[in-house]
Amino acid sequence: MRKKLRREKLVEIDLESGATLKSKAVILATGARWREMNVPGEQEYRGKGVAYCPHCDGPLFKGKRVAVIGGGNSGIEAAIDLAGIVEHVTVLEFSDTLRADAVLQRKAASMKNITIIKMAQTTEVRGDGNKVIGLTYKDRTRNELFDLDVAGIFVQIGLVPNTEWLKGDMELSRFGEIEVNSHGETNIPGVFAAGDVTNVPYKQIIIAMGHGSTAALGAFDYLIRSSVEDEAAA
Repeated sequence: MRKKLRREKLVEIDLESGATLKSKAVILATGARWREMNVPGEQEYRGKGVAYCPHCDGPLFKGKRVAVIGGGNSGIEAAIDLAGIVEHVTVLEFSDTLRADAVLQRKAASMKNITIIKMAQTTEVRGDGNKVIGLTYKDRTRNELFDLDVAGIFVQIGLVPNTEWLKGDMELSRFGEIEVNSHGETNIPGVFAAGDVTNVPYKQIIIAMGHGSTAALGAFDYLIRSSVEDEAAA
């Protein structure tokens, strides 16, 4: 496992094993992970009705009733996207207000097969042993539990970039993403980054692949220029 990154004469990465990797250039592509609800049944039914990507898995629930967990931009965008495929979408928002942009909220409100429930805390994913059949949520205003029958649950409460080990070593966004420029460069010379771990918008595989190519070309250009500078110094 990675532990620390620093720049000496070379880029050095300390590992938890005690070993240290050294290189003239490094590309970080550690990705991100979906933020989970951490409720009973979530892990058991992951891939069996619990999903994290509406673009990928939405078509699997055509004509069915689904729930979206989260009322931020990603949650409301997911609800709007799914509403064109499924029978009905119920959005469960933990707070008493939605965090999504106003234009997205207006669009969702205009769609007849989207219901938004605020002050709702998901407490359990329910299944029949093979697939999701619903969820249980708590009305935080009345402190009462309710069952919601759905075939799919799309968790949209954020992505967590795998950058905990980099905090204090390089510039990160307020979301913990690695800040990169158009060439995939970070604030540390010789260190590049690509994919979902960066501040590049739209976390999709095809975009990550493209930015991986950008970072590789950026690192290649960096190495060429560095070698020329070293020769000039000699």
